[in-house]
Amino acid sequence: MEFQLLDYQNGIYAFDAGYVRHQLAAVHLVVDHGRAAFIDNGSNASLPRAQRALAELGLTPEAVDYVIVTHIHLDHAGGSGAYMQAFPNAQFVVHPRGARHMIDPTKLMAATEEVYGKENAQRLYGTLIPVPADRVIETTDGMVLSLGQRELALYDSPGHAKHHVFIHDRAANGIFTGDTFGIAYREMDAPDGRHFVFPCPTPSQFDPVDWRDSVERMIALAPEAVYLTHFSRIAPPRPLAEQLLRRIDDCVRLTKETLREGEENAHARLMAKLADYLCAEARRHGTTLADEEIRKLWAMDLDLDAQGLLIWAKA
Repeated sequence: MEFQLLDYQNGIYAFDAGYVRHQLAAVHLVVDHGRAAFIDNGSNASLPRAQRALAELGLTPEAVDYVIVTHIHLDHAGGSGAYMQAFPNAQFVVHPRGARHMIDPTKLMAATEEVYGKENAQRLYGTLIPVPADRVIETTDGMVLSLGQRELALYDSPGHAKHHVFIHDRAANGIFTGDTFGIAYREMDAPDGRHFVFPCPTPSQFDPVDWRDSVERMIALAPEAVYLTHFSRIAPPRPLAEQLLRRIDDCVRLTKETLREGEENAHARLMAKLADYLCAEARRHGTTLADEEIRKLWAMDLDLDAQGLLIWAKA
């Protein structure tokens, strides 16, 4: 995958993490007065790209003050230990529910293997490197980090995961949303540039009520744009949030409908319903991909989403 550093002209940069395919996962880099912070990091494979981004901006590894993760799902945090080895001055910022699993990632990897399958998990993430405990900052709701002369405020945002946070860059008035603002694959953009967002209720902590509250909390800050890990800057946030919340409600409705029909083969039936719904929403949005392409693009997501929705509904 060819390296490209995206410059949003506000101290925020992004690059492709090199995770699985082009424009699946973004790593964001915030720079202010010569100090830097990375937000989410994909997997170990993204580290050379992070180092190249710093070099293109004339920054050394010692300029990195923070490696921040929105949550510890490994498509967001799999490279954390490698980053901490490479950036000697960095502190690692993570929700307290996730901290221990980054310090000792044994259980985290085991849980990932259970969801993805052992062979696939190893292929995607390789060996997880522990984060040193003495370099960990556990977040508190509303805490503020100083980066150069700007402030990064962190807020709890459960719904996708209980250990999820979002980061409000007050200088740029942008929010790094992790997965709380859903997924916006760029292949789904309409010809006029409008973005398509879809929820990602993956296993195993989906909660639609919490998720709705978290999205509303973001929008209450009136951000100029939101920066998604999947994939980077989208705007304007408010109408996109309305789409996301409606689609969360529809996913819940489809799940309840599936279970009313019986539990036998519920996962396969729900996957089929989600795929049909996704394609219909994409058509209405103006996405030009054929249904077959959409189904292929979202195959893994819909598998995981069906798992997460059914775990929630049965609980």
